[in-house]
Amino acid sequence: MVLNYIWIAFFLLAAICAIVQCFIGNTGVFADMIGSTFESAKTAFEISLGLTGVLSLWMGIMKIGEKGGAVNAISRLLSPLFTRLFPDIPKGHPATGHIFMNIAANMLGLDNAATPLGLKAMESMQEINKERNNEVSRKVGWTAEKTEKMNQTASNPMIMFLVLNTSGLTIIPVSIMVYRAQLGAAQPTDIFVPILLATFVATLAGIIIVSLYQRINLLQPVLITTLGGMCLLVAGIIWGFSLMDKNTMDTVSTLAANVILFGIMLTFIIAGVAKKVNVYEAFIEGAKDGFTTAVRVIPYLVAILVAIGIFRASGGLDILISGINWLVELCGGNTDFVAALPTAIMKPLSGSGARGMMVDTMTTYGADSFSGRLACIFQGSTDTTFYILAVYFGSVGIRHTRHAVTCGLLVDLAGVIAAIAIAYFFFA
Repeated sequence: MVLNYIWIAFFLLAAICAIVQCFIGNTGVFADMIGSTFESAKTAFEISLGLTGVLSLWMGIMKIGEKGGAVNAISRLLSPLFTRLFPDIPKGHPATGHIFMNIAANMLGLDNAATPLGLKAMESMQEINKERNNEVSRKVGWTAEKTEKMNQTASNPMIMFLVLNTSGLTIIPVSIMVYRAQLGAAQPTDIFVPILLATFVATLAGIIIVSLYQRINLLQPVLITTLGGMCLLVAGIIWGFSLMDKNTMDTVSTLAANVILFGIMLTFIIAGVAKKVNVYEAFIEGAKDGFTTAVRVIPYLVAILVAIGIFRASGGLDILISGINWLVELCGGNTDFVAALPTAIMKPLSGSGARGMMVDTMTTYGADSFSGRLACIFQGSTDTTFYILAVYFGSVGIRHTRHAVTCGLLVDLAGVIAAIAIAYFFFA
């Protein structure tokens, strides 16, 4: 329901902004908006097409991991933590392993692997959702329509999982450092620690916000120990990378990510062989599911990307930035951060759009300017909320998102505030 209102709002706001543009002489705005609908629809299809091969690969690997018992082993290992963060997932269920694999891929900056692993996790949670709804239906006598509506409603574990994804916890922001190097930054890695801190704050905020909505008690020894351990881990990573120069940091981060990724693939295959699984047939079975999933998300991607494209082409984003700058000046505040805000505003809507805004900010103001650095921190502090919601929920037919959008946007806000505060601390 929330996505429905947001989708309509994009079109209405775009129409208002376009009319304003016409009055000030920009009569080509409607042509730009219509052009953006075709371009955005094409982009949505190309993204889905690009996902097909990667989805087939990783869903095939995950199927081998399931049949070989590797995913179940991960589930049992993480059960003490995940049964508290995801209390509605049965203890030891494979969904736990899928969730962990997705989060681990995100932390390592492995976007191509993270998306198919996340879709597999959503598929597992939807199976739990349907089983529970069918059981309740048998007990209380729901109608078929009521049961179907509940099957299209996001469950608590799905929402917690989606928000953890939108918080975008990334330990190794390799691509951002590469962009900085290409644009002439004196020290491309100087945003590494600020990004790590900002994304960590966003992730903690996501856990707390969703826990408040779902009444999860965070003052449990296991959760306190785990969150404390995460803080120590982040501190250790920051300390370790602070001892490296740029080239060493890039080499170590890239090598670690790729070794871990290949290690997962090899471990799953070896586990399948040990269990006497026909790993080739298992891979083909999972790959077929990956192809089907890629096709299923196309309408959802087209819907959200077209709405975003129209709003952007109407000049709505520029008007919003100008309004924020005026308001900050009126309050007597420092407006240095405003030039980087397009990246922050675009990030929940479009990853590629935010990346373009980041590059544009660095190109305009300089890679080592305050705005250029802050744009990089914005890019790394959170993930593309609406893209994730559209793809992940769309892959399992979820139409009623409950508090997922609200929590996701609150996490984005927390990430933006943290990024601004951290940027002023490090670079002002």
